[in-house]
Amino acid sequence: MSEQYISLAEVRDFLTEANEKRELLTTQKAAMEHARTVSTISVEQARQLIAEVSEIKDVSAFTACKIADLLPQYPEDVRAIFSKERVTIEPAVIDQIIEIVSKYI
Repeated sequence: MSEQYISLAEVRDFLTEANEKRELLTTQKAAMEHARTVSTISVEQARQLIAEVSEIKDVSAFTACKIADLLPQYPEDVRAIFSKERVTIEPAVIDQIIEIVSKYI
């Protein structure tokens, strides 16, 4: 069994499909509503965004998914995403991430 990070857009679509087939648990319904409310991009856009930011040095799969979920528009938002990582993110990288995200907003 392996782990894979997925975006909120994928969670939204997965839980919506599951809800059409069967009754979801209360926690699953809450997760579905949260994903519907927060996620503003499509699954395809989220996957493209994750692929683009994953090419940047020091961006892990986890961080790429967080970027796709939060769609940071300001340097402070990007720094907050990287705050738990053990890397120092340079201003040029922050600008590159913001530029990529701006294409999907």
